[in-house]
Amino acid sequence: MLGMIAARLKTTIPSVIGVIIVTFLLTRVLPGDTAAYFAGPAASNEAIADIRSKLGLDQPLPVQFVSYVVALVRGDLGTSLTTGQPVTADLAQRLPASAELTLVGLLISMAIALPLGVLAAVRQGSWIDHLCRIVATAGVSLPVFFTGLLLVYVFYFILGWAPAPLGRLDVFFSEPPRVTGFLLIDSLIARDLGTFSAALSQILLPALTLAIFSLAPITRMTRASMLAVLGADFVRTARASGLSTRKVIGTYAFRNAMLPVVTTLGMVFSFLLGANVLVEKVFAWPGVGSYAVEALLASDYAPIQGFVLTMAILYVALNLLIDILYGVIDPRVRLEG
Repeated sequence: MLGMIAARLKTTIPSVIGVIIVTFLLTRVLPGDTAAYFAGPAASNEAIADIRSKLGLDQPLPVQFVSYVVALVRGDLGTSLTTGQPVTADLAQRLPASAELTLVGLLISMAIALPLGVLAAVRQGSWIDHLCRIVATAGVSLPVFFTGLLLVYVFYFILGWAPAPLGRLDVFFSEPPRVTGFLLIDSLIARDLGTFSAALSQILLPALTLAIFSLAPITRMTRASMLAVLGADFVRTARASGLSTRKVIGTYAFRNAMLPVVTTLGMVFSFLLGANVLVEKVFAWPGVGSYAVEALLASDYAPIQGFVLTMAILYVALNLLIDILYGVIDPRVRLEG
């Protein structure tokens, strides 16, 4: 297992290096001038040139890139010009909010999609199977920002069941002591059920928005994978041996159908990290997605580079976790690795 992990890490190093190079070059060709933006519309050319010199933007691109890489090796992602804080501090402050939202959305989606996909495969052609297809089609068809706005309109504006979409916590509650950065977990650690309830009510609508967005691929892959496994010889043998339907489906079929589903879950999680950008803007969620959008509008290079690099590292870690889960689900993968 350790050898497989080491081999996977070796293959990811060139990808991370490529992300660093491409991100640096793309931020330099984006429209807009950082120095002119922060100097203000009434600034003179001399003031803009002075700011550009202080930021090092007057240096040739190779010199800027070397300086960026040297700082990156030291763990310095630069300073955000919009917040005045180090990018690492901003990301550490905002990343738990995005991760909590993404994980809750994925858990809601899995709780619905996995049973629905299994039932659709077991009862092929039934109303559950048709419901599975409708859910998959709706999830693919609806843009994530439209789903979020629709949920806000129905559950907040019309029904009044949901709180105002204004962040992670209502203004009448204070955040619990920071342990993990996840408000739901930290409030439970602090035994503050009031804050936990408030945080849960705030996260439900944005998490449900992400869940609807991710229902389609998980449901369809679960159904297709279960159909393929249910027609396999070992499943027919298990049924002929007199095993109960629940044991055949739960122990034999579902476990063998999980490998492609786990792959889909990893892809969906990465998609949700991207969809977070839109959801966070709709619900005023203080995550890394909204942080990156604000930096992009201000042509603030350091936060954009830090955001993309962080997402790349998370994606690499997620793929490594998927490889480990492969070995847990199917020991033959560990032997091949």
